[in-house]
Amino acid sequence: MKTILSVTFASCLAAALPAAAQTAKPAGGAGNYPNKSIRLVVPSAPGGGTDIIARWIGQGLTEAWGQTVVVDNRGGGGGTVGVTIVAKATPDGYTMLLGSVGHLTFAPAVRPGLAYDARKDIAPITLAANQPFLFAANPSLPAKSIGELIALAKKRPGDIKYCSGGVGSASHLGIALLELRQGISMLHVSYKGSNPALTAAIGGEVQLVIAGLATVLPHMKSGRVRGLAVTGSKRAQVAPEVPTAAESGAKGYAFDVWYGLVFTGGTPRAIVEKANATIVKMLKSPEMNKQFLTQGVEPLTSTAQEFTKRIDQEIVSWQKVVKAANIKLQ
Repeated sequence: MKTILSVTFASCLAAALPAAAQTAKPAGGAGNYPNKSIRLVVPSAPGGGTDIIARWIGQGLTEAWGQTVVVDNRGGGGGTVGVTIVAKATPDGYTMLLGSVGHLTFAPAVRPGLAYDARKDIAPITLAANQPFLFAANPSLPAKSIGELIALAKKRPGDIKYCSGGVGSASHLGIALLELRQGISMLHVSYKGSNPALTAAIGGEVQLVIAGLATVLPHMKSGRVRGLAVTGSKRAQVAPEVPTAAESGAKGYAFDVWYGLVFTGGTPRAIVEKANATIVKMLKSPEMNKQFLTQGVEPLTSTAQEFTKRIDQEIVSWQKVVKAANIKLQ
């Protein structure tokens, strides 16, 4: 499905971009880039978190560069269909992807024989957002912190059921990482998607799940689930009262779920740097920060080099986790 974004840009984001950033001439070999429309591939269906973030960024780029951004939703294969499209595109800066940690680092670790090499076939631009996840327990589970969960799992190995939105998903690997780091064993139950998994935890079919904080927060406040801790390396802006897993009893644990923008591998460095400069300015604006927080995500930026290094390191780390936990797609 393709949606052409209007050139009209919300006034709050227009204010976030200084005139100089909107009219600056490309330098260092970027020529007159961009001089035509840009395709922004989203490796998931319309309406989800990745899609919403992509549309905000696409609107900002439309206004900043004066070229229409076309958001192209290409779901399938756990996001790998969309990534493959970008990986195989002409490396001229006119095909871009908004991918997640799952698409760019989990997939190479979990899915053998991918049609792309996440280290060679993409050109990272910048990190774009962080989505806080929450360890959510059904109230029937007698654990009120991650420390108590770990103690209970050690006492009753294999007895606690946790669910995920699928093998190799964020909700699976985040708990698998906790099991490995803490030397515990719980029973994994896979569902077809994050929403059915959360519903199962709320209904008591399983005792534990990790899910996007913005999605699960209303259920936590109503008492339908108990929030044990956020998974990330720091507390979430939307719920600063909730401790991190490390603070709650899992020392050294951190599981950050991020989104980032990439071009096709081989895209000229000058184009990558121009895109980075424009997008980073946009993401750092107070207006964009406020807009992101309404969806429970936090703007996150980096240099292209920092993002490249992070992808490389996390692919290696997740390959070790997948191997140690004997995770295999059926």
